Amino acid sequence: MSTTKTNILITGSTGYIGGSVLTRFLNRSDIASLNITALVRSPEKAEKLKALGVNAVVGSHSDSALVEKLASEADVVLSTADADHLEAAQATLKGLKKRYNATGNVPVFIHTSGTGVLADNAVGAYATDTIYDDSNPDQIETLTPSQPHRNVDLELVNADKQGYVKTYIILPSTIYGIASGKLVDHGIQNRYSIQIPALIDASLDRGAGGMVGEGKNLWPNVNVDDVADLFLVLYDAIRSNPATGHGREGFYFGENGEHNLYEVGKAVGKALVEIGKAKSDEPTTFTKEEIDKYFGGSPYLGSNSRCRANRSRAIGWKPTKTTADMLASVKLEVEASLNRKPIPLR
Repeated sequence: MSTTKTNILITGSTGYIGGSVLTRFLNRSDIASLNITALVRSPEKAEKLKALGVNAVVGSHSDSALVEKLASEADVVLSTADADHLEAAQATLKGLKKRYNATGNVPVFIHTSGTGVLADNAVGAYATDTIYDDSNPDQIETLTPSQPHRNVDLELVNADKQGYVKTYIILPSTIYGIASGKLVDHGIQNRYSIQIPALIDASLDRGAGGMVGEGKNLWPNVNVDDVADLFLVLYDAIRSNPATGHGREGFYFGENGEHNLYEVGKAVGKALVEIGKAKSDEPTTFTKEEIDKYFGGSPYLGSNSRCRANRSRAIGWKPTKTTADMLASVKLEVEASLNRKPIPLR
């Protein structure tokens, strides 16, 4: 029996998504067959990861030479650090090309993007009828290169066409839920998402739930545990079936329901009333000054981003948390916001 281990490189393992993904890999029954390397900024967290059996390397994904070197030693790369870091993606691809040239085996690159690539300019005024299907590559290719995350996504698709790497792109939607698990317990992982906590922070500061425009815009949502499961399901699908969609057919949405911004604002408002931080649970429209103050001048939260995860489900992904769970989670997020640092919307 072969004793060759699969070399896995993960970036972003101390983050919200990456930490949840790494936790699942560490809990795998075949963990002894995996050699996991994590690139982390913090020497302290690196030592904690080493104690869990991870080969932790201290550095930044902005260090292209280091990223290229680590990728050249990997059979699989799990990129969860930054959906928009083009240079890191390019360095990873250079390293994986070296891996291919050295071994003759085609390595795997699983990258984290986001359904922000589908966003429009609705500013909360309407719900779009356009719904993207991850099993329809022709439709996805209608997205312009100027869309958020799209330049990095296209870099991976183009590399896949060259044949030296198989690329897979996971696109989570509005992720919610407070992360838990061994990396959280050891003080390694960030527990919080961005979109809903940022909305909560703004609402707390203004003393009322808020929304962009009328809050009619629609976004899909997905629980952090369901997203982490998608990485695992995709990894196993790739191992068991080489024909698993990759490249232009390698987009995998993470969604299990959708909501409009008014609904989230209402849930935030209700939670604020319950803790005595607001007088009414009815959300009100953010003023231009408030959008400048809380969101860097961007009405991004008022955009539409609609999709269906048909390809993700076709490979066996079975998310369990729904929009009702997302709305119910808001109260816990509000309570948590009283004891954490404000989260900026990027």
